[in-house]
Amino acid sequence: MNSPKEVAQNYISIGAAKTKMSIGRMLWLGVLAGIFIALAGVTSTIASATLTGSVAKLVGAVVFPGGLAMVLIAGSELFTGNTMIVIPVCCKQATIGGMLKNWLVVYIGNLIGAMLIAALVVFGHTFVKVVPDGAAGVAAIHTAVGKVNLTFGDAFFRGILCNFLVCIAVWMSFAAKDVAGKVAGLFFPIMFFVLCGFEHSVANMYFIAAGLFANGTGAFTDAITKAFPKDNLASLTWGAFFIKNLLPVTLGNIVGGSGLVGLGYWFTYMRADKKDIIAAGKK
Repeated sequence: MNSPKEVAQNYISIGAAKTKMSIGRMLWLGVLAGIFIALAGVTSTIASATLTGSVAKLVGAVVFPGGLAMVLIAGSELFTGNTMIVIPVCCKQATIGGMLKNWLVVYIGNLIGAMLIAALVVFGHTFVKVVPDGAAGVAAIHTAVGKVNLTFGDAFFRGILCNFLVCIAVWMSFAAKDVAGKVAGLFFPIMFFVLCGFEHSVANMYFIAAGLFANGTGAFTDAITKAFPKDNLASLTWGAFFIKNLLPVTLGNIVGGSGLVGLGYWFTYMRADKKDIIAAGKK
């Protein structure tokens, strides 16, 4: 197993390499990550829709880590994990411009991939066929309505907490030297953030888009009105998706990943260890 200091040293070259990829490669790998996270969201929604109460929430949280497992093991670029690129930037092995370019291109790719899966799931009638009573579609809309009605502060703070856990999950996976260890390392932090209801920008690209698409079909209107009569379906709009949720959640994710994890580990292990930084950067 790699020690935390070894993970920090290894990430210098890993993060720097991320900023030097071509835009086309960044975008495609970002699309893949969006697909992986969205598929985990689909599975989580369907799994929880077949159950009730706290057990449903727990089951949804247990299956969701499979998304990050696919991101890390199959190979792709996830915006939230890439907020740790601040480490090689602080070590002068990557530039701020390179980091921002990676964030922007990967974020767009994540959005494309997540929304693609949302559209395929809804318009392919997955919610209807897999859970015939419409519970999955109702759950998708209810989840989306809840997310766009968070206050800016709630969304921001939940975004900080979420990406702290996501980046810790990535960090722990880098400590392992085999696939089983990587999956085991990432599992609990991801389960924690889902179970606690924290906000992940890329996951929300799927969850809210799926709710918007499902609500737009009109197939679940009667069912959700009956199940959740207090839900304000009119508040579920594309504008609310981007402004009321993605904006504050993304900012929170940056603070949680770059600030708490990236800068925290850089300060702890790299700031005073210039020889190791230079050696790691030359590998």
